[in-house]
Formats: sequence, C-alpha cells, structure tokens
Amino acid sequence: MRLLIIEDEPDLLDSLAQALREEGYAVDTAEDGMDGLDKALTWDYNAIILDGMLPRLDGWAVLERLRLRKSTPVIMLTARDGSRDRVRGLDHGADDYIVKPFDLAELFARLRAVIRRTGTQDSTRIKIDNIQIDTAARLVHLDGAMISLTAREYALVEYLAVHRGRLITRTTLYEHLFDENESTLSNLLDVHVSNVRKKLGHDFIQTRRGHGYCIA
Repeated sequence: MRLLIIEDEPDLLDSLAQALREEGYAVDTAEDGMDGLDKALTWDYNAIILDGMLPRLDGWAVLERLRLRKSTPVIMLTARDGSRDRVRGLDHGADDYIVKPFDLAELFARLRAVIRRTGTQDSTRIKIDNIQIDTAARLVHLDGAMISLTAREYALVEYLAVHRGRLITRTTLYEHLFDENESTLSNLLDVHVSNVRKKLGHDFIQTRRGHGYCIA
C-alpha cells in the first residue's frame, strides 16, 4: 500500500513516515499544500494523511481541489480541534479526522479502516485455501500456524490477496509497494516474491511472465 503524508512539521513528518514504513507501507511525503496536491493528483495512493494548516495551500483547499478529480481516502490531521474545523474537513470530503497529538496505534487503525471501506474487501480476514490473512492484525497463518513475514512481504501478500483473481502488473506493484525514494529498477520485487513463495508455497503467487503476478 502506498501512502502520501502532507505535513509541514519536519519532525512529525519524518517520524510518521518512518513509523508507517516500518508497518510495511510505501510512503511519499510533501511539506506544503501545492507539492502535496501535485503528488496526490499524479499518483494513485491508497490513502492520504493531510495536515490542515499548510504553507502555500492549506489542507482544506488541497482536499477541495483533490475531490474534483479523485476519491482517494483522506485522513485530516490537525491541531485544530473545534467542531467547526472537523465539520469543515468532513464536508470538504475527508474520510476521517484526527486531532494532534494523536496515538499512532489509533491512526494506523483508522488508516486501515478507510482503505478497507474504499476497497473491495469488506472483512478483515481473507481465506485462500489453507492460508488465512488477518488485515487488521497484519498476520498470515498457514495451516493454522503463524508465518513470520517482513513488513514488505506482508504488504505484497495483502495487496495480491485483496485483488486475488486479477493480474497485477509489475508496474502497479512497484507503485503500491515502493515509495519515491526507492529505485524501481532494482530486483527488490523479485526478491520479495521469492521469499513469500518459500514461506507460503511456490504456487501461492503465480507469475505471468512479461506481465506480472496474481493469486488465483
């Protein structure tokens, strides 16, 4: 899953991006509203975390312009806790609203919820033959035994499982699993696919040579 954080406080931006990357998300960042809006319109993010008070273009203006073209899930993140500000954010198209300071675990849960609501997966559990994926706990079980996956391996499994039955191109996987700071020319994707097959079975992820991958 690929996220965009638009936040002008450098320390908060860096710490939040790092925490989300450790959870397995690919994370792009922007420090002002204009740069954030440009990225939000250029890439198809799974969700956007958007600060309200931003230089050049505030968060509400970013959201209003974004909604003219895209329905990307947006969580507003701001220090302004008045009901008027919350109503303003929701009326402009925000999917959720969190007031600073906030608890990381709650933000992660709300993030998973808005992504789930806008996707095709209603349940937090996906069962594929003898493999069960818990998207809330971010755990994978094989024949009832928990399988240890890295954050990026889990992100790969979840994305393919949510879109099971569909061919996912390598380009799409790169765009959702790797952020703007990672090289798309590397063999990282092949390494992660190989590692997942070793843990969940060689036939779990199928290769369509020259096209991409899928889970039947």
